Amino acid sequence: MSNNANKRVVVAMSGGVDSSVAAALLKEQGYDVVGMMMRLWSEETVAGGAHNRCCTPEQLSDARRIADKIGIPFYVLDTKEVFRNTIVEFFLDQHRQGVTPNPCIECNRQIRFTYLYENAMALDADYLATGHYARIDTTPEGDYRLRAGIDDTKDQSYVLHVLTQQHLAHTLFPIGEYPKPQVREIAEKFGLISAKKKDSQDLCFLGDGDYRRFLTDYAPEVMKPGPIVLKTGEVIGEHNGLANYTIGQRKGLGIAYSEPLYVIATNPYRNALIVGIADDLGKSSLTANRVNWTIKNPPVHPFRAGVKIRYKAKAIEALVTPLGDSCVHIQFDTPMRDITPGQGAVMYDGDVCLGGGLILKDEH
Repeated sequence: MSNNANKRVVVAMSGGVDSSVAAALLKEQGYDVVGMMMRLWSEETVAGGAHNRCCTPEQLSDARRIADKIGIPFYVLDTKEVFRNTIVEFFLDQHRQGVTPNPCIECNRQIRFTYLYENAMALDADYLATGHYARIDTTPEGDYRLRAGIDDTKDQSYVLHVLTQQHLAHTLFPIGEYPKPQVREIAEKFGLISAKKKDSQDLCFLGDGDYRRFLTDYAPEVMKPGPIVLKTGEVIGEHNGLANYTIGQRKGLGIAYSEPLYVIATNPYRNALIVGIADDLGKSSLTANRVNWTIKNPPVHPFRAGVKIRYKAKAIEALVTPLGDSCVHIQFDTPMRDITPGQGAVMYDGDVCLGGGLILKDEH
């Protein structure tokens, strides 16, 4: 009998191919596997009521069928209220502050690896497993390391930088060692109905996938028109709601000027969109707060690392200076054009994710 037989794993299932293969692989490896799906909040829609894209009735049915196929028990965890009060409110509040949030990071922080994790441990589980493309290993000293997934195009370590050593000791990422096409092949081998399912896109709690319409309904103040201004304060046009714009955006400003203009900042207190020429856009440094270190001994002195400032961005070499109070200052070797407040700044040593935080808004 496998040494894993006495180890219980709760697998976060969605009805998709990644979590299904994660569950099937763990079952094959001899673990005592329990499938668990979270029922998350979604706004009411005209057709069909309120169904979060991560847990529609169809996905719930698929997940249940997949659990039956694998031969594991399956439970549904009502997470609607906590999801609404944390992730959806976070999304709205960040837009009210004039920043561009990444709800997936916050969902991993507060939902998967707090609420779901605690429920898994309450079932006497040894591990929580998910279908993320990431890996966990240990150093010779026995410390845990979060590493990027094998598939560079699918690596999700960026949104997992919120994990601690405690999490890493009790988390499994079974598909992190595989490229996506091979994951689909494994699903075919197991006869799983999710093998050819498309990957989910967009924010899961939007009824129609339109975040601008969602903000208009739930935070109309961030969609109010206001002035477009230069750094000097000169008003040169009108925007149609700060949430419609991102740092570095050039198209869609609707203003004529002697040089191409780009969004360089927002000022939610004045409801102003600040624009400038290309030379105004590049910045060489940022400060991040809410920093979490995945490694056992967080650095206290400046060190060099590769830093990603967006999920799909490449890591750029930088000098990182810990500031205390869960903050870091990051000085890049080369100016960056799209440093966006609210996004994650995630630090790497090669493929090892050291930790990360949220980019703070500069004062203009």
